[in-house]
Amino acid sequence: MGDKLAELEYQPGFGNHFSSEAIPGALPRDQNSPLVCPLGLYAEQISGTSFTSPRKLNQRSWLYRIKPSVTHEPFKPRVPAHERLVSEFDASNSRTNPTQLRWRPEDVPDKPTDFVDGLYTICGAGSSFLRHGFAIHMYTANKGMKDSAFCNADGDFLFVPQTGRLWIETECGRLLVSPGEIAVIPQGFRFSVDLPDGKSRGYVAEIYGAHFQLPDLGPIGANGLAAPRDFLAPTAWFEEGLRPDYTIVQKFGGELFTAKQDFSPFNVVAWHGNYVPYKYDLHKFCPYNTVLVDHGDPSVNTVLTAPTDKPGVALLDFVIFPPRWLVAEHTFRPPYYHRNCMSEFMGLIYGAYEAKADGFLPGGASLHSCMTPHGPDTTTYEATIARVNAMAPSKLTGTMAFMFESALIPRVCHWALESPFLDHDYYQCWIGLKSHFSRIALNETNVEQTTETTREASE
Repeated sequence: MGDKLAELEYQPGFGNHFSSEAIPGALPRDQNSPLVCPLGLYAEQISGTSFTSPRKLNQRSWLYRIKPSVTHEPFKPRVPAHERLVSEFDASNSRTNPTQLRWRPEDVPDKPTDFVDGLYTICGAGSSFLRHGFAIHMYTANKGMKDSAFCNADGDFLFVPQTGRLWIETECGRLLVSPGEIAVIPQGFRFSVDLPDGKSRGYVAEIYGAHFQLPDLGPIGANGLAAPRDFLAPTAWFEEGLRPDYTIVQKFGGELFTAKQDFSPFNVVAWHGNYVPYKYDLHKFCPYNTVLVDHGDPSVNTVLTAPTDKPGVALLDFVIFPPRWLVAEHTFRPPYYHRNCMSEFMGLIYGAYEAKADGFLPGGASLHSCMTPHGPDTTTYEATIARVNAMAPSKLTGTMAFMFESALIPRVCHWALESPFLDHDYYQCWIGLKSHFSRIALNETNVEQTTETTREASE
């Protein structure tokens, strides 16, 4: 594994039309599908959008491979079935719940568990069949996928590892993704996950019928937030030779199916296109923040978004809360108390989250659904207002929290609501909030204002 880690090269840029070949001359030069491809390869296109999507939205890549991906036995339902993956959210597998929910980190199992078996759905909305919606999963795993690859026919996966690196082999090449980085594997790509550090835990967002894109910057201007050049796509790499009983695991409508073939799906010698897996280092994010008064909306920290047809409304936003300076004057600097028409799922990669002094742990998660009130816990609030006379600039360090935010109302899976890691005392973090209301303070303020007004009038 060590030699493989040292070999990696990437191509920078978001949404670029890339070209990559593991053997010089493997790419056709003048057309996509010649009668005979260089090196005797097969030409195969993978489309992430309809053929007739507008050019600026169209996503597709051409893969030149040793054998085409169609060369496999029929798909059969996977045995044993995976009962905790959902792509169609209804009363049979999930429930609505407006209560604020929080989960402690789930333990990585001792039993050998790869990424596929360790993946489970927490919540989501919509339907992969109707091509609209999202799902939020978590995973705990301790071994790599052996002689098998996963393919998600339902939507795009956004990986957020929290513990342990992910070595992801894809049809376009390889990605090494560390905690503090993310990776996106678009719908339909086959990939395999190995674990260089033995154990891994993290989060996965899935979107149906859309792809992630960079958010518009608006009045910010031309620069800031996530820079396109910091997104990295893999370079071509391939495996050849016989691989008897190699298994393709396909997620289709939330169910898993398997098909056998006698070769690795990672047999792509060259490729070109703009439909491609990629990774991004969250530490390269350029945050914007308030420089005088008040706390900015979290939308200013959006890394990637999957928009809906309604302007400014997201199917899913990926937002981070990175290290940054806090300088606002006369301002309650942590996030304000809030009710939101969006629903917010939060996770913590490392450190402590600025609004939750207690109980929100790395590897844990929380869910605040549409119009459910939320905000700083009692400890954070009291500690903040106690510093009213000591509000010098301060730097928030050693933390990386994130949020998946959606306009859709999530349904929560039964096993998530029945999980031993569900924090049933989460509500207690706000119960201690007390009234600081004082008519005396108000009267004193009015007297001071009246005196000042009288003085100014007399002058």
